Amino acid sequence: MDKFKNILWGIVILVIGIIWGLNALGITNITIFFEGWWTFLIIIPSLISLITKESKIWSGIFLVIGIVLFLCTRGIISFTLISKLIIPFILIVIGLSLIFKNTIDKRLKERIQSLKKDNEILEEYCVTFGTENISYQNQEFKGAKIDSIFGSILFDLKNATITKDQIINVNAIFGGVDIIVPKNVNIKVKSTPIFGGTSNKVKTVFNENLPTIYINSVTMFGGVDIK
Repeated sequence: MDKFKNILWGIVILVIGIIWGLNALGITNITIFFEGWWTFLIIIPSLISLITKESKIWSGIFLVIGIVLFLCTRGIISFTLISKLIIPFILIVIGLSLIFKNTIDKRLKERIQSLKKDNEILEEYCVTFGTENISYQNQEFKGAKIDSIFGSILFDLKNATITKDQIINVNAIFGGVDIIVPKNVNIKVKSTPIFGGTSNKVKTVFNENLPTIYINSVTMFGGVDIK
């Protein structure tokens, strides 16, 4: 998926470079910096993210915002009208995303809740305005709670011993968390993104004979990468 994403960005940059070069040679006269061009700094990344990411809710929202702003700059939609509707729109989208997210992930949510009860005492790791690397080397992993606030955490489970289902609760607030998981586990993700996101880069076929790591993430202007 990362390769496909790089190809899309490569095409965008290539097209801009070709147009710029042809304009410089006087072959074409295509205006790159037209009125409202800056909205494509929102539209293009959102569109690429919508195509390549598993969690598409916020990518779709930013795509709509970018298109609306473009239409405003072209005089098709009134800025005054948009300014009145922007806050209700955000509240409606957040409400709908929470409602449908809970509905879609009901079974996953129930399993996470049961694991929380079974593992009432989780190892806790918290970073604020800093960086921390946590690595399990041939140690048994029994679940964890990770908080990254204006900081970054590398949580390495590559060499951890995992014998049964475990849970990782992650909160990334203006921060980032990288979770490296071993090969002999299943991964299930439940995410609540608020101007943030969770990316699961582990592509495996579910095997009921293997333990599962349930990752329950909340991201607010932050991100979680599972590798």
